[in-house]
Amino acid sequence: TDAMTLIPHSKPSLGPEELRAVTEVLRSGQITAGPMVAQFERGMAAYIGLHGGVAVSSGTVALELALRALGVGHGDNVILPSYVCSAPWLAVQRVGAQARLVDINPTTFNLDPQKVRKARTSRTRAVIVPHMFGLPADLTSLQALDIPLIEDCAQTLGAFEQGRAVGSVGILTVCSFYATKLLCTGEGGMVLSNDEALLERVRALREYDKAPSLNTAAGNCKLTDLQAALGVAQLNQLGEFLDKRSALATLYRELLPAELFTAPVVPAGRTHVYYRFVVRLMKGLQSPDEFTDYLSRLAHRGLQCRKPVFRPLHRYLDLPDFPASDEVDTSSISLPLHPSLTEEVVRQAVHILQEELH
Repeated sequence: TDAMTLIPHSKPSLGPEELRAVTEVLRSGQITAGPMVAQFERGMAAYIGLHGGVAVSSGTVALELALRALGVGHGDNVILPSYVCSAPWLAVQRVGAQARLVDINPTTFNLDPQKVRKARTSRTRAVIVPHMFGLPADLTSLQALDIPLIEDCAQTLGAFEQGRAVGSVGILTVCSFYATKLLCTGEGGMVLSNDEALLERVRALREYDKAPSLNTAAGNCKLTDLQAALGVAQLNQLGEFLDKRSALATLYRELLPAELFTAPVVPAGRTHVYYRFVVRLMKGLQSPDEFTDYLSRLAHRGLQCRKPVFRPLHRYLDLPDFPASDEVDTSSISLPLHPSLTEEVVRQAVHILQEELH
């Protein structure tokens, strides 16, 4: 057995429901975008509590089309956190706008609303709000800034902020259905909104064929019925998946010693769905060399842990003054957590985590 995959960090949850759903699509002969895509769009919109959705080929494409639907382009800027994967930055670049990076709240890993307020200019057209690792951002404070919000729910479907479903607050919401997301279709994404005019713009950008006029921004960004069948099957089980994640997170909290690890914080008025169980290593263990060595020792023991974000965006761009992002980048690790994980394996993981700190 390969020790590197003994305890996998993440793993898709696939079973007989998904097999039946895909088999039915194959038997139907309708494998490209069709009725299953439409069913998946309706189901996702209903789950979040929105008017409708437009399924697309990836979460990154969903971000780009959301920006284009808002008319964001050259001369505009879009605010987003540095501590996030590169997809939001890439989407901003592709529409020709400027990304204005801001720092995060190191306790929640989410956007710092005060930093957003200071970063806004007369050219700010939107804020991309990634809800990180399963915890909603401070939507109440961000909404008060009166800037259009694009909620990125790739990691936080099913969570709530002040009683509101994540994804129901922004002018547009995007989702990713990558293989290891909370809900997966292999690859895929969706743009959702209460604004039908915006959704129509996204539909016009998703596919160029049979359009009344030529649109140079349009492309072939569709989801297939095969993928949508997976999505429908997964959506029907999402409540069970989230319950399992919550139970595993509770076990981690019980087992991890507080003197060695800081467990995820859940501020009042928010719920956490634990897409990732991200812990902070305590003081004295946060130098880059110590951090890298610790991850290497865990991997050698067969425990797959990950840096929650591969590299903050400001590091790619050589930008200074992101102290919170720098702090969490060298002190935070994401522990294995997925619905197929067992309590026995969690206990084994915690044992290895503690041993390699001594």
